[in-house]
Amino acid sequence: MARPPPPRSAPPGRGWAPPPPPHRLRSLARAWLDEDAPWPDAAVAAAGDAATRAQLLSKGGGGSGGVLAGAPFAEAVFGVSGCRVTWRVPEGAALPPGRALVAEVEGPAAGVLGGERVALNILGRCSGVASMAARAVGVARAQGWAGVVAGTRKTTPGFRLAEKYALGVGGADPHRGGLGGLLLLKDNHRALAAAAGGLEQMIWGVRRAGGFTRRLGVECSSAAEALAAAGAGADIVLLDNLAPQELHAAAAQVKAAHPGVTVEASGGIVLGTLPQFLGPHIDVVSMGCLTHSAPALDFALRVLEP
Repeated sequence: MARPPPPRSAPPGRGWAPPPPPHRLRSLARAWLDEDAPWPDAAVAAAGDAATRAQLLSKGGGGSGGVLAGAPFAEAVFGVSGCRVTWRVPEGAALPPGRALVAEVEGPAAGVLGGERVALNILGRCSGVASMAARAVGVARAQGWAGVVAGTRKTTPGFRLAEKYALGVGGADPHRGGLGGLLLLKDNHRALAAAAGGLEQMIWGVRRAGGFTRRLGVECSSAAEALAAAGAGADIVLLDNLAPQELHAAAAQVKAAHPGVTVEASGGIVLGTLPQFLGPHIDVVSMGCLTHSAPALDFALRVLEP
């Protein structure tokens, strides 16, 4: 059976990701607000329900190539708090240099103040991930490489959906959302292959259990392992923690024998070393640093006097 070609990352600065459905956004917003305010806050309560307007500001993201991300999540937080948000910078756009107006918030004072920190944290974290993703895609395109720059499952517990969304806004591929998104045999799975009757039997068993709708990837640490996995029916061969020279040699062997297999490189790849891992036989480069090491951008909320 012919294997479908891998997807392609969006060009830098032109990323897009579909937001979660409204009910999921509201559910997440309520959970995050419950974490921040599980009991009444006297300062927020004292503000009352007076009609209030505030400006949501970015604080210098444009100077480092910042990308705005997280608007649907932040808007859901303010929405649950009874407020309305009007965006002045669109999602996925480059943040203006210096201190700049990003959005305006209107609603009861208690709602504006109650949602403030949660919304700012969301925007800061999502914009940081999107900015890092955009830089990585920019590095890849500057090298003339048109493959997929992807994230990983190295995300913040309770915030994965937002971080995966932010990867897409930055132009990268979010990779699988969880264990069910892709049938993936990693090194610890393969360590049990002998007990399962060998790698081929293990792959057959995983395919039967996982159904026909999902692709199968196998993590490999050598050319021999990659060729064995591809020969046994893997759709994706993930070459993990190989030095660049060894990686490209292994990828060339896999593509020569199994041209329809997707070859993915991963393992400690960062922005500075990314060009070394790009090559004609590499379809995907997955980078955990896009989420676990992305510095958050800084945002602020300023309440306007009546």
